[in-house]
Amino acid sequence: MAQTIYPGVETDERTIVITRTFDAPRALVFKAWTDPKHVAQWWGPKGFENTACEMDLRVGGSFRLWMRGPNGTMYPCEGVFREVVVPERIVYAGPARGDACGAGLPPNAVVTVTFDEDDGETTVTIHTRLQSAADREAAVKMGFRGGWTDSFDRLAEYLAT
Repeated sequence: MAQTIYPGVETDERTIVITRTFDAPRALVFKAWTDPKHVAQWWGPKGFENTACEMDLRVGGSFRLWMRGPNGTMYPCEGVFREVVVPERIVYAGPARGDACGAGLPPNAVVTVTFDEDDGETTVTIHTRLQSAADREAAVKMGFRGGWTDSFDRLAEYLAT
């Protein structure tokens, strides 16, 4: 059975939903998600370093982030923005190729990120819809949830500065 997370978006066997509340106003959290110089400081699992980040924050615009893993391997993370509602919502799509998670965006996935503020805190919800239940399972096995947990920890530390 599907579960509604927020109006118009449901979870099912093809979906991963991750939520975290930050002690920071929505405008600041949104900027940390949409300004390449900020994104490069926190995106990715612990132990990863971002060597480059480019963003064209508009519908049809793209973003590219290059992460270097602890073993020196480079992992591209790229997508195309489908919707941008400042400072409430971003929707982007992952590439049509790649591994189940690839240390970046799962391929053929649509990711909706919402930013909800309440009393100076911001709840970020990442709703990732994959092409199939098998793609979802593969992304989870490759560490999708753990990677976002680490990224959220890094973002919380970055916002505190």
